Amino acid sequence: MDLAKHNQLAQTRKKENQAFYQKLKRSKPKKLDDVFHAVHDEVFEEVDCLSCANCCKTTSPIFYQRDIERVAKRLRMKPGDFIDMYLRIDEDKDYVLKTAPCPFLGADNYCSVYEDRPTACREYPHTDRKKMEQILDLTYRNTLVCPAVLEMTERIKKILG
Repeated sequence: MDLAKHNQLAQTRKKENQAFYQKLKRSKPKKLDDVFHAVHDEVFEEVDCLSCANCCKTTSPIFYQRDIERVAKRLRMKPGDFIDMYLRIDEDKDYVLKTAPCPFLGADNYCSVYEDRPTACREYPHTDRKKMEQILDLTYRNTLVCPAVLEMTERIKKILG
């Protein structure tokens, strides 16, 4: 996975992709979920997240209380100690990681808490959700982080153009 190439392409297509997602929001195409889900499955047959892990290197998931408790238990810590050591409250009043890359990401791109990872990590990049029209802004932002989402966007532009 060539992240430098991804970053360059994502920046080059930034305005075009932003306009595309705005158009999708306005036009509300029928079967948007079906298109996204089909392309999601197709792209993830080709993409190996372990060769990239850019999401883990650059962004933080939101940690809900159940995530905090699950990961803290995994690490044999009290939830309060876990919060103090790893989390901060962001501008939206959500718990997020203090640092990037994720402290649980290994040099081999494997997650040391994978079985107990936060819900946001489990669902990332969110392109197989129902009601995709509700998260088109997030999906656009994810084109800047995730090579798979950028590729999905290119394919969906050809389908829904």
